Amino acid sequence: MPEIMVETAFRERKDYLMLALLNSEEGLRKKIYSAEIHRPGLALGGFLERFPHKRTQVLGQTEMAFIQSLPKEKLIPVLEKIFAFDISWIIISKGIMPPSELLAMADRKKTAVFSSSLSTTELISRLGSFLDNQFAPTITVHGTLVDVYGVGLLYTGKSGVGKSECALDLIERGHRLVADDVIKITRKSVNYIVGTSSELLGQHMEVRGIGIIDIEALFGIRAVRLQKRIEVEVRLQYWEDTANYERLGIEDKYTSILGVEIPLVVIPVSPGKNITVISEVIAMNSILKIYGEHSAQDFSRRLTERLARASTVQDYLESDYE
Repeated sequence: MPEIMVETAFRERKDYLMLALLNSEEGLRKKIYSAEIHRPGLALGGFLERFPHKRTQVLGQTEMAFIQSLPKEKLIPVLEKIFAFDISWIIISKGIMPPSELLAMADRKKTAVFSSSLSTTELISRLGSFLDNQFAPTITVHGTLVDVYGVGLLYTGKSGVGKSECALDLIERGHRLVADDVIKITRKSVNYIVGTSSELLGQHMEVRGIGIIDIEALFGIRAVRLQKRIEVEVRLQYWEDTANYERLGIEDKYTSILGVEIPLVVIPVSPGKNITVISEVIAMNSILKIYGEHSAQDFSRRLTERLARASTVQDYLESDYE
Protein backbone atom coordinates (compact mmCIF):
# COMPACT_ATOMS: atom_id res chain seq x y z
CA MET A 1 0.00 0.00 0.00
CA PRO A 2 1.50 3.40 -1.00
CA GLU A 3 2.38 5.72 1.84
CA ILE A 4 4.58 8.75 2.51
CA MET A 5 5.87 10.32 5.71
CA VAL A 6 4.34 13.57 6.92
CA GLU A 7 7.90 14.88 7.25
CA THR A 8 8.56 14.11 3.57
CA ALA A 9 5.47 16.01 2.46
CA PHE A 10 6.39 18.93 4.72
CA ARG A 11 10.02 19.17 3.61
CA GLU A 12 9.29 18.75 -0.11
CA ARG A 13 6.23 21.04 -0.37
CA LYS A 14 6.66 23.46 2.53
CA ASP A 15 6.95 26.52 0.29
CA TYR A 16 4.50 25.32 -2.36
CA LEU A 17 1.77 24.77 0.25
CA MET A 18 3.00 27.66 2.44
CA LEU A 19 3.07 25.44 5.52
CA ALA A 20 4.14 26.28 9.05
CA LEU A 21 4.29 23.63 11.78
CA LEU A 22 2.30 24.74 14.83
CA ASN A 23 3.11 21.99 17.32
CA SER A 24 5.67 19.31 18.17
CA GLU A 25 7.82 17.69 15.48
CA GLU A 26 6.88 14.24 16.83
CA GLY A 27 3.88 14.23 14.51
CA LEU A 28 6.18 14.40 11.47
CA ARG A 29 6.95 10.70 11.91
CA LYS A 30 3.38 9.69 11.10
CA LYS A 31 2.47 8.35 7.65
CA ILE A 32 -0.03 9.54 5.05
CA TYR A 33 -1.96 6.62 3.55
CA SER A 34 -4.29 8.27 1.06
CA ALA A 35 -4.31 10.91 -1.66
CA GLU A 36 -7.80 12.00 -0.62
CA ILE A 37 -8.59 15.15 1.35
CA HIS A 38 -11.38 15.62 3.88
CA ARG A 39 -12.98 18.61 5.60
CA PRO A 40 -14.31 17.23 8.91
CA GLY A 41 -17.38 19.42 9.31
CA LEU A 42 -19.73 16.54 10.15
CA ALA A 43 -17.16 14.99 12.49
CA LEU A 44 -16.86 18.24 14.43
CA GLY A 45 -20.65 18.27 14.66
CA GLY A 46 -20.59 14.83 16.30
CA PHE A 47 -21.28 12.47 13.38
CA LEU A 48 -18.30 10.10 13.46
CA GLU A 49 -19.87 6.90 12.15
CA ARG A 50 -18.12 7.18 8.77
CA PHE A 51 -15.30 9.55 9.61
CA PRO A 52 -12.52 9.05 6.97
CA HIS A 53 -9.70 9.67 9.43
CA LYS A 54 -6.96 8.27 7.16
CA ARG A 55 -7.41 11.17 4.76
CA THR A 56 -5.64 14.52 5.08
CA GLN A 57 -7.82 16.71 7.28
CA VAL A 58 -8.18 20.33 6.11
CA LEU A 59 -9.81 22.86 8.40
CA GLY A 60 -11.11 25.88 6.52
CA GLN A 61 -12.61 29.11 7.78
CA THR A 62 -16.01 27.48 8.35
CA GLU A 63 -14.62 24.64 10.50
CA MET A 64 -12.40 27.01 12.47
CA ALA A 65 -15.29 29.41 13.09
CA PHE A 66 -17.25 26.51 14.57
CA ILE A 67 -14.32 25.42 16.76
CA GLN A 68 -13.68 28.94 17.99
CA SER A 69 -17.37 29.41 18.82
CA LEU A 70 -17.35 26.52 21.31
CA PRO A 71 -16.64 27.23 24.97
CA LYS A 72 -13.79 25.27 26.51
CA GLU A 73 -16.06 22.79 28.31
CA LYS A 74 -17.69 21.82 25.00
CA LEU A 75 -14.62 22.06 22.79
CA ILE A 76 -12.52 19.50 24.68
CA PRO A 77 -15.08 16.64 24.37
CA VAL A 78 -15.39 17.37 20.64
CA LEU A 79 -11.61 17.26 20.20
CA GLU A 80 -11.32 14.07 22.25
CA LYS A 81 -13.77 12.33 19.95
CA ILE A 82 -11.94 13.54 16.85
CA PHE A 83 -8.48 12.62 18.10
CA ALA A 84 -9.66 9.21 19.24
CA PHE A 85 -8.97 8.33 15.61
CA ASP A 86 -5.40 8.02 14.33
CA ILE A 87 -5.27 11.16 12.18
CA SER A 88 -2.20 11.51 9.94
CA TRP A 89 -2.01 15.30 9.85
CA ILE A 90 -4.14 18.45 9.95
CA ILE A 91 -3.76 21.61 7.87
CA ILE A 92 -5.54 24.86 8.68
CA SER A 93 -6.03 27.30 5.80
CA LYS A 94 -5.91 31.12 5.64
CA GLY A 95 -3.30 31.28 8.40
CA ILE A 96 -5.97 30.94 11.09
CA MET A 97 -4.49 30.10 14.49
CA PRO A 98 -6.26 27.26 16.32
CA PRO A 99 -7.09 27.34 20.04
CA SER A 100 -4.41 26.05 22.41
CA GLU A 101 -6.66 23.11 23.37
CA LEU A 102 -6.50 21.74 19.82
CA LEU A 103 -2.70 21.96 19.70
CA ALA A 104 -2.36 20.35 23.13
CA MET A 105 -4.64 17.49 22.12
CA ALA A 106 -2.69 17.02 18.86
CA ASP A 107 0.59 16.89 20.80
CA ARG A 108 -0.75 14.16 23.07
CA LYS A 109 -1.82 12.12 20.03
CA LYS A 110 1.43 12.96 18.19
CA THR A 111 -0.47 14.47 15.24
CA ALA A 112 1.18 17.30 13.31
CA VAL A 113 -0.88 20.47 12.85
CA PHE A 114 0.09 22.92 10.14
CA SER A 115 -1.03 26.39 9.18
CA SER A 116 -1.15 27.53 5.56
CA SER A 117 -1.59 31.10 4.38
CA LEU A 118 -3.39 29.84 1.26
CA SER A 119 -7.14 30.04 0.87
CA THR A 120 -8.99 26.79 1.45
CA THR A 121 -9.75 26.32 -2.24
CA GLU A 122 -6.17 26.96 -3.34
CA LEU A 123 -4.77 24.79 -0.56
CA ILE A 124 -6.95 21.83 -1.50
CA SER A 125 -6.08 22.29 -5.18
CA ARG A 126 -2.32 22.33 -4.58
CA LEU A 127 -2.44 19.63 -1.94
CA GLY A 128 -4.56 17.42 -4.19
CA SER A 129 -2.06 17.75 -7.06
CA PHE A 130 0.84 16.84 -4.79
CA LEU A 131 -0.88 13.85 -3.18
CA ASP A 132 -2.27 12.58 -6.50
CA ASN A 133 1.25 12.59 -7.91
CA GLN A 134 2.65 10.82 -4.84
CA PHE A 135 0.03 8.08 -4.80
CA ALA A 136 -0.45 7.68 -8.57
CA PRO A 137 0.20 4.16 -9.94
CA THR A 138 3.64 4.04 -11.57
CA ILE A 139 5.65 1.55 -13.62
CA THR A 140 8.98 1.62 -15.43
CA VAL A 141 9.23 0.35 -19.02
CA HIS A 142 12.02 -0.08 -21.54
CA GLY A 143 11.53 2.12 -24.58
CA THR A 144 11.82 5.64 -25.97
CA LEU A 145 9.33 8.49 -25.61
CA VAL A 146 9.27 11.34 -28.15
CA ASP A 147 6.98 14.32 -28.63
CA VAL A 148 6.12 14.37 -32.35
CA TYR A 149 3.88 17.28 -33.43
CA GLY A 150 2.55 17.41 -29.85
CA VAL A 151 1.67 13.70 -29.79
CA GLY A 152 3.50 11.49 -27.29
CA LEU A 153 4.81 8.42 -29.15
CA LEU A 154 6.10 5.58 -26.98
CA TYR A 155 8.50 3.37 -28.95
CA THR A 156 8.81 -0.20 -27.71
CA GLY A 157 10.47 -3.30 -29.07
CA LYS A 158 13.48 -5.55 -28.65
CA SER A 159 16.89 -4.08 -27.89
CA GLY A 160 18.68 -3.06 -31.08
CA VAL A 161 15.51 -2.75 -33.18
CA GLY A 162 16.18 0.98 -33.71
CA LYS A 163 14.14 2.88 -31.11
CA SER A 164 16.91 5.29 -30.13
CA GLU A 165 18.07 5.80 -33.71
CA CYS A 166 14.51 6.67 -34.77
CA ALA A 167 14.22 9.14 -31.89
CA LEU A 168 17.55 10.70 -32.83
CA ASP A 169 16.38 11.21 -36.39
CA LEU A 170 13.14 12.77 -35.13
CA ILE A 171 15.12 15.17 -32.93
CA GLU A 172 17.14 16.20 -36.00
CA ARG A 173 13.82 17.06 -37.68
CA GLY A 174 12.79 19.35 -34.80
CA HIS A 175 10.84 17.00 -32.54
CA ARG A 176 11.53 16.57 -28.81
CA LEU A 177 12.92 13.76 -26.68
CA VAL A 178 11.27 13.00 -23.35
CA ALA A 179 13.09 9.84 -22.27
CA ASP A 180 15.21 7.04 -23.66
CA ASP A 181 15.82 3.51 -22.42
CA VAL A 182 14.14 3.81 -19.01
CA ILE A 183 10.72 5.51 -18.94
CA LYS A 184 8.75 6.15 -15.79
CA ILE A 185 5.03 6.01 -16.60
CA THR A 186 2.47 7.45 -14.18
CA ARG A 187 -1.30 7.20 -14.41
CA LYS A 188 -2.55 10.71 -13.79
CA SER A 189 -6.25 9.86 -14.16
CA VAL A 190 -8.47 7.01 -15.33
CA ASN A 191 -7.92 7.91 -18.98
CA TYR A 192 -4.39 9.21 -19.45
CA ILE A 193 -0.79 8.38 -18.58
CA VAL A 194 2.34 10.52 -18.51
CA GLY A 195 5.92 9.51 -19.18
CA THR A 196 9.10 11.02 -17.72
CA SER A 197 12.76 10.14 -17.76
CA SER A 198 14.55 8.63 -14.79
CA GLU A 199 16.39 11.09 -12.55
CA LEU A 200 19.68 9.32 -13.25
CA LEU A 201 19.49 9.24 -17.06
CA GLY A 202 17.72 12.52 -17.69
CA GLN A 203 17.77 13.48 -21.39
CA HIS A 204 20.71 11.21 -22.23
CA MET A 205 20.58 8.62 -24.98
CA GLU A 206 22.57 5.49 -25.78
CA VAL A 207 23.48 5.13 -29.45
CA ARG A 208 25.19 1.88 -30.34
CA GLY A 209 28.62 2.52 -31.81
CA ILE A 210 28.82 6.01 -30.27
CA GLY A 211 27.85 5.55 -26.63
CA ILE A 212 26.01 7.91 -24.26
CA ILE A 213 25.14 11.33 -25.67
CA ASP A 214 23.53 14.37 -24.02
CA ILE A 215 20.61 15.47 -26.22
CA GLU A 216 20.17 18.83 -24.49
CA ALA A 217 23.87 19.70 -24.83
CA LEU A 218 23.99 18.63 -28.48
CA PHE A 219 20.68 19.99 -29.82
CA GLY A 220 19.67 22.64 -27.29
CA ILE A 221 16.90 23.01 -24.76
CA ARG A 222 14.20 22.96 -27.45
CA ALA A 223 15.05 19.35 -28.28
CA VAL A 224 13.92 17.99 -24.91
CA ARG A 225 10.96 18.15 -22.56
CA LEU A 226 10.55 16.88 -19.01
CA GLN A 227 7.32 14.93 -19.40
CA LYS A 228 4.66 14.11 -21.98
CA ARG A 229 1.30 12.43 -22.11
CA ILE A 230 1.64 9.05 -23.86
CA GLU A 231 -0.96 8.86 -26.63
CA VAL A 232 0.25 6.12 -28.99
CA GLU A 233 2.49 3.09 -28.56
CA VAL A 234 4.63 2.41 -31.64
CA ARG A 235 5.88 -1.17 -31.43
CA LEU A 236 8.87 -1.79 -33.67
CA GLN A 237 9.37 -5.38 -34.86
CA TYR A 238 11.88 -7.02 -37.15
CA TRP A 239 10.28 -7.85 -40.51
CA GLU A 240 8.98 -11.39 -40.83
CA ASP A 241 7.80 -12.69 -44.19
CA THR A 242 5.23 -14.94 -42.56
CA ALA A 243 3.74 -12.24 -40.31
CA ASN A 244 0.38 -10.64 -41.13
CA TYR A 245 0.80 -6.87 -40.89
CA GLU A 246 -1.97 -4.28 -40.97
CA ARG A 247 -2.68 -3.04 -44.51
CA LEU A 248 -5.89 -1.03 -44.26
CA GLY A 249 -6.09 0.26 -40.68
CA ILE A 250 -9.88 0.27 -40.62
CA GLU A 251 -10.03 -1.17 -37.12
CA ASP A 252 -7.82 0.49 -34.51
CA LYS A 253 -5.72 -1.66 -32.23
CA TYR A 254 -5.19 -0.82 -28.57
CA THR A 255 -2.85 -1.71 -25.74
CA SER A 256 -3.30 -1.18 -22.00
CA ILE A 257 -0.75 0.48 -19.71
CA LEU A 258 -1.66 0.83 -16.03
CA GLY A 259 -5.28 0.19 -17.01
CA VAL A 260 -5.36 3.00 -19.58
CA GLU A 261 -6.04 2.04 -23.20
CA ILE A 262 -4.03 3.81 -25.89
CA PRO A 263 -3.77 3.14 -29.65
CA LEU A 264 -1.15 0.60 -30.74
CA VAL A 265 0.67 0.74 -34.08
CA VAL A 266 2.95 -2.16 -35.03
CA ILE A 267 5.66 -1.21 -37.53
CA PRO A 268 7.79 -3.90 -39.22
CA VAL A 269 11.41 -2.77 -39.52
CA SER A 270 13.48 -3.67 -42.55
CA PRO A 271 16.62 -2.19 -44.21
CA GLY A 272 15.89 1.09 -45.97
CA LYS A 273 12.52 1.65 -44.32
CA ASN A 274 12.08 5.27 -43.21
CA ILE A 275 10.63 4.89 -39.71
CA THR A 276 11.04 8.62 -39.05
CA VAL A 277 8.61 9.70 -41.76
CA ILE A 278 6.24 6.91 -40.76
CA SER A 279 6.37 8.23 -37.17
CA GLU A 280 5.39 11.71 -38.32
CA VAL A 281 2.49 10.22 -40.26
CA ILE A 282 1.38 8.27 -37.17
CA ALA A 283 1.38 11.49 -35.14
CA MET A 284 -0.51 13.52 -37.74
CA ASN A 285 -2.99 10.70 -38.30
CA SER A 286 -3.57 10.53 -34.53
CA ILE A 287 -4.37 14.26 -34.51
CA LEU A 288 -6.83 13.76 -37.38
CA LYS A 289 -8.61 11.02 -35.40
CA ILE A 290 -8.92 13.36 -32.41
CA TYR A 291 -10.76 15.78 -34.74
CA GLY A 292 -13.03 12.98 -35.94
CA GLU A 293 -11.27 12.23 -39.23
CA HIS A 294 -10.47 8.53 -39.75
CA SER A 295 -8.81 8.18 -43.15
CA ALA A 296 -9.10 4.40 -43.51
CA GLN A 297 -12.73 4.27 -42.41
CA ASP A 298 -13.62 7.25 -44.63
CA PHE A 299 -11.95 5.57 -47.62
CA SER A 300 -13.78 2.31 -46.92
CA ARG A 301 -17.11 4.15 -46.66
CA ARG A 302 -16.56 6.06 -49.93
CA LEU A 303 -15.49 2.87 -51.69
CA THR A 304 -18.60 1.04 -50.46
CA GLU A 305 -20.84 3.89 -51.62
CA ARG A 306 -19.15 3.99 -55.03
CA LEU A 307 -19.51 0.25 -55.51
CA ALA A 308 -23.16 0.48 -54.49
CA ARG A 309 -23.79 3.26 -57.03
CA ALA A 310 -21.96 1.34 -59.75
CA SER A 311 -24.07 -1.74 -59.07
CA THR A 312 -27.28 0.30 -59.23
CA VAL A 313 -26.28 1.93 -62.52
CA GLN A 314 -25.30 -1.43 -64.00
CA ASP A 315 -28.66 -2.95 -63.04
CA TYR A 316 -30.44 -0.01 -64.66
CA LEU A 317 -28.44 -0.19 -67.88
CA GLU A 318 -28.97 -3.92 -68.18
CA SER A 319 -32.74 -3.45 -67.95
CA ASP A 320 -32.85 -0.43 -70.26
CA TYR A 321 -34.02 -1.45 -73.79
CA GLU A 322 -34.81 1.97 -75.24
